[in-house]
Amino acid sequence: MKIAVGSDHAGYELKIKLLDGIKKLGHEITDFGSFDPEPVDFPDIAKLVCEEVLEGKAERGIMFCGTGVGAGIACNKVPGIRASVCHDIYTAHQCVEHDNVQIMCLGAQIIGHTVALELIDLFLKAEFSTSEEFRRRVKKLEMMDGSYHNV
Repeated sequence: MKIAVGSDHAGYELKIKLLDGIKKLGHEITDFGSFDPEPVDFPDIAKLVCEEVLEGKAERGIMFCGTGVGAGIACNKVPGIRASVCHDIYTAHQCVEHDNVQIMCLGAQIIGHTVALELIDLFLKAEFSTSEEFRRRVKKLEMMDGSYHNV
């Protein structure tokens, strides 16, 4: 799977620790920065990751910041994107299965790299449910942000 990743300065160290592990899981990564621990604004990086997913150049995205919250807010501002903070096992897969989340947000000040890699693996293996109730709800979310296109 092609994955877009990004971080601000607070998430930089966790992202760097995980890049090789994600590749070892069999995924191809495009890193949109930050490329060093110098201060950077997470919305700028989040926008790049979201664009990569929306353009179909990446199937999913992972954003790292201090808590995951800022990155999640930034990603969810982009029409067509559904992002979730994922710091537990259930949320890591359920957000995809029920809500078709495309971008996982992780907080480097909240979670360690070993657990984070397990959560990333679950997130990337998860598939959106074929159940009508979940499809109907995601369609309503898309209508709310104007990204729904009835094809």
